[in-house]
Amino acid sequence: MTPIALADYDVVYRRPDALTDVQTHYCPGCTHGLIHRLIGEVIDELGIRENTICVAPVGCAVFAYNYFNVDGCEAPHGRAPAMATGIKRVIPDRVVFTYQGDGDLAAIGTNEIIHAAGRGEDLTVIFVNNANYGMTGGQMAPTTLAGQVTTSSPYGRDVDLVGMPMRVAELISTIPGASYVVRRSVHNVANINKTKAAIKTAFQVQMAGLGLSMVEVLSSCPTNWHMSADGALKWIEDAMIPVYPLGDYRVADAVEPLTKRRRPDRSQNGSLATIPEE
Repeated sequence: MTPIALADYDVVYRRPDALTDVQTHYCPGCTHGLIHRLIGEVIDELGIRENTICVAPVGCAVFAYNYFNVDGCEAPHGRAPAMATGIKRVIPDRVVFTYQGDGDLAAIGTNEIIHAAGRGEDLTVIFVNNANYGMTGGQMAPTTLAGQVTTSSPYGRDVDLVGMPMRVAELISTIPGASYVVRRSVHNVANINKTKAAIKTAFQVQMAGLGLSMVEVLSSCPTNWHMSADGALKWIEDAMIPVYPLGDYRVADAVEPLTKRRRPDRSQNGSLATIPEE
């Protein structure tokens, strides 16, 4: 067999320096790894790896501190924004981000994210919404869709009994201390690119000292959704996006120059309107 001459090929992809060279524990088809890569690329491009601290959640991403090649720590369940607040206030020159799922941020940790936003903490929050509790077997989460079957809602989410899905980006966008709040998705290449751009803006917002920034990312969970990897991506597009529209929910006036995009008419404190994405 003729050996392959690697010198004859162009390098089209390499692992970001901000990610460690280890195999992750995520299920096949899960998009957590993809979101990690986007964050790693942004950290590399901004040149902040030596100055960044990751606060990991309890949930599927519980070992995130092992996957990012930056300083990191583990927060008690739902308390990542509180821990990140302490870190940022003690060493304010660091870039501090939390990486949280819908159980960690939107259930047990709801008060933490709301009050961190209310205080206008200079933090970046990456909120991964996959509409269930992934780590513990696919139970119903605050973000589970109406009628969605989970292990704890075998007949589908009954909104008369447990209420409607929580729209976190819309909720946080009403808090003045949150200066950049957007929702993105990773179900296709175009939206992956938009997600990376939003994550980069979110980090730049923190670096400029403009208050809390949050990127909600619609993510797939093929294992607990009982779907193929491509089927789960299609389900994001067909089922999740109609309930969780993609767009920019708050872009404060001071943040606007970082986005390099035209905006609709806005209130005095910044845009609260959704800008639809393709």
